Amino acid sequence: MYDAVHHSSPGPFADTSLLQAIDYVESLFPITGWITRYNFGWLYGDVVAGLTVGIVVVPQSMSYAQLATLSPEYGLYSAFVGVLIYCLFATSKDVSIGPVAVMSLLIAQIIKHVQNSHGDQWSNPQIATTVAFICGLIVLGIGLLRLGWLVEFIPAPAVSGFMTGSAINIVAGQVPGLMGISGFDTRAEPYKVIINTLKGLPRTKLDAAWGLTGLFSLYAIRFACDWATKKWPRRRQVFFFISVFRNAFVLIILTLASFLYCRHRKSSSGKYPIKILQNVPRGFQHVGAPVIDGDLLSALASEIPVATIILLLEHIAISKSFGRLNGYKINPNQELIAIGVTNLVGTCFAAYPATGSFSRSALKSKSGVRTPAAGILTAVIVIVALYGLTPAFFWIPTAGLSAVIIHAVADLVTPPSQVYSFWKVSPLEFFIWLAAVLVTIFSTIENGIYTSICASIALLLIRIAQPRGYFLGRVDLHSPATQTKAPASREVYLPLKLKPSLYNSDIKVIPPAPGVIVYRLEESFIYPNSSRVNSDIVDYVKAYTKRGLDISTIKLSDRPWNDPGPRPGQDERAENERKPLLRAIVFDFSSVSQIDTTGVQSLIDTRTEVERWANQHVEFHFASILSPWIRRALVAGGFGTGVPSHHIPTEIASVVPYHLHSSNHKAPEKEADIEERAVPELRIGSGSSSAPINLEDTPFFHLDIVEAVRAAEGTAAHEASRVDDEDSIDVKS
Repeated sequence: MYDAVHHSSPGPFADTSLLQAIDYVESLFPITGWITRYNFGWLYGDVVAGLTVGIVVVPQSMSYAQLATLSPEYGLYSAFVGVLIYCLFATSKDVSIGPVAVMSLLIAQIIKHVQNSHGDQWSNPQIATTVAFICGLIVLGIGLLRLGWLVEFIPAPAVSGFMTGSAINIVAGQVPGLMGISGFDTRAEPYKVIINTLKGLPRTKLDAAWGLTGLFSLYAIRFACDWATKKWPRRRQVFFFISVFRNAFVLIILTLASFLYCRHRKSSSGKYPIKILQNVPRGFQHVGAPVIDGDLLSALASEIPVATIILLLEHIAISKSFGRLNGYKINPNQELIAIGVTNLVGTCFAAYPATGSFSRSALKSKSGVRTPAAGILTAVIVIVALYGLTPAFFWIPTAGLSAVIIHAVADLVTPPSQVYSFWKVSPLEFFIWLAAVLVTIFSTIENGIYTSICASIALLLIRIAQPRGYFLGRVDLHSPATQTKAPASREVYLPLKLKPSLYNSDIKVIPPAPGVIVYRLEESFIYPNSSRVNSDIVDYVKAYTKRGLDISTIKLSDRPWNDPGPRPGQDERAENERKPLLRAIVFDFSSVSQIDTTGVQSLIDTRTEVERWANQHVEFHFASILSPWIRRALVAGGFGTGVPSHHIPTEIASVVPYHLHSSNHKAPEKEADIEERAVPELRIGSGSSSAPINLEDTPFFHLDIVEAVRAAEGTAAHEASRVDDEDSIDVKS
């Protein structure tokens, strides 16, 4: 008996939990889903792409390390770890991880910030590695907690504006190095750097011969290859690889020229006539556990948020873009895990923060990459450079590296056609783009990214708090008869005031029957906008419907302060009699996906105010309710069931602990729960093909706007005829 019990099955729940745990662990390593099916067809594309990116990433990494005020080898460390580790966690075959221009510039600014505050207490590499560790840990946590959706709060124009401003910032800071101009801070605000560069043009040194020649050659090769591709399309692959290798080719020529010129011109003080890289340590010199100083963490606290935002924002934007172009979908949470692990592992190699590179990812995609495994071959190229080519790096001119940086980041500037698209699609987002660019240029990258994020969130809140709402009228559409179909007509509801730019000016919108108002809200009905909707409806009711109580006979002294009566010479009674009496309000909820307690309370307040104005019961009809939760909330507020409003409390959730309900508002008798009401059956279609739709006992909830308006107009017509009958009886009597 003991053995039977001891070895009994743990049950289906335990098995399910175990399977879920296994699936979760496997999802952290997407490589397990495709590596077992790897084939030689994929291998050819990966080898070509890996070699191509490897040849480009070596000079770029050293250039970006210089931009980050680090030695060139640190850029190679980041490149190696980035391309190797990312392939294990990637959900994108195209993205290449490593040093990027924007993050490198930010690292330089962070180093400057820390050293201005604490002096030389920590070295530049230690500061950069600590930033990589903290940012990697934060991004990894965001990915593991599946919070990648937070990135969606930042729209594309904001990212584009920030990237454009950063590119201009980088170019401005590299021009002095390109020209050999010194004597001022190239990490200052871009506009100051530009001004100081123009002032320093007379101090241009011999470095400009290498820098300008390199920059001109890079663009000349690129444009020549583009022209040749159009001229001889059959040779496009050849011209593509010639264009790809232009960075390495130009840097080799400049290095050779530097070697020939400088080798016999070393001064007595040990300086060369132009700035060169000189000693680049061979291999991995700083492998080991990262040194994390608590005081340094405190000094970096204010800089970590913007570094983290850039780290994840740039990568997600790039990976999504290439996923759309190449027909696959990335997993944002898994991409964040990949970035987090890459940077955490990178700290053991003394790497500084790495993220997705736009230029190298585009190159990898165009090279025909088939799987993320191409990164392994790229890592091999970086190792070869670290262990076999460091003596040749000695003679690389820094002006040539500046040319490589300027050429690479110039592609990050948003082209005018794209800016014009922002303006055409959404002028407000265009101004967000413009603000991000200007703030980045005239301030810092940090302020630029915060400006774009804050402006985007502010625009989102404004759109929610200031929703578009329209008072609707009917338009009859008629379709002509064809050979297979008889003539037909249908009703649609459009705004009473049509914009000529959107609709044909010949369209005539027929207002609803007198006493009926039709309103459509184009947002969820929630707490930021509920007060605005209430004001719009109540103001419209007071402007276009008759007051139910004749107060023209009431003394002015007895009238409330907020309704003091007509101005001198104004006949209030005559104006009031020309308007119809409000009978019903129809709400089109086809665009409302959510409603909350404040929204329901606002509807109750609206009903109270319009009934006080009309001095009678007003029906509230709702059409095209999308969610059962919206239906439930409205029923809880006393709508849809046909129960008169004087039987319903005027507050659904009292804020102050004081009973404000008047004595004539009796509590309704105990009713069945919302879910337990009688459910009549409504059928759509005819014959055996009809499908039943179960609805609650809510006669004022309708399937579409046409049905809702007809019901409201029927009520209005019935009430009008009843009033006419009563008036005729009074006259006869």
